[in-house]
Amino acid sequence: MELYVLRSKEEIGLEVARRIVERVKENPNIVLGLATGSTPLPTYKAIVKYSLSENVSYKNVTTFNLDEYVGLDENNNQSYRFFMNDNLFKYLDFGTTSHHFPSLENISSYDEEIEKYGGIDIQILGIGSNGHIAFNEPFTDIKEKTHVVKLSENTIKDNSRFFNSIDEVPTKAITMGLETILKSKEIILIATGKNKSVAVKKMLEGTYDPSCPASSLNLAKCKVHIYIDDECYEGMK
Repeated sequence: MELYVLRSKEEIGLEVARRIVERVKENPNIVLGLATGSTPLPTYKAIVKYSLSENVSYKNVTTFNLDEYVGLDENNNQSYRFFMNDNLFKYLDFGTTSHHFPSLENISSYDEEIEKYGGIDIQILGIGSNGHIAFNEPFTDIKEKTHVVKLSENTIKDNSRFFNSIDEVPTKAITMGLETILKSKEIILIATGKNKSVAVKKMLEGTYDPSCPASSLNLAKCKVHIYIDDECYEGMK
């Protein structure tokens, strides 16, 4: 793992975006694994800015999202498909069939679809305050592929800030499994804020602990880049 400590989530967004845009320039057919939530928003904003200013095309780029809620229509403004379109896709020239999201209909074939495209070249991740990555909660089987998961009370509480009330938060989601994520060719994990400090510290101990799914990244055979801000770093001391 390579750890980078930057001053703010905005600086992290700029740095990660530069890395990704440069890779798209090098490989116009790149396959990107994408995350949702507040953590990657500065990165997506910066990707749009850099790509438009440098006239970078995404027409041959393929994307696979980490997860999606069960029970939300794709047009619901809290669905992850809506989120990605609203924060990234609509601003760039992605192909009309280039985006992939896990669903109840493709859950058994999602991993096969990723492999059909040659695997994920760069996977963007966030981390939950309980150490989850994607929606892989503590003690998820390390061999788990794309699957349906019942969200923990901790995750539902964390995500309730995006809804009018906690009662509106879906209780299930479909997510890439830990095995799926670990097959990526390169991984970028972003963590910002003091509330992520405990999980990040546990992840960086260098061993795999099933109680902290993010620590599975210690088993990854690819390059893993960890970006945290000063607030997260200070909380780890």
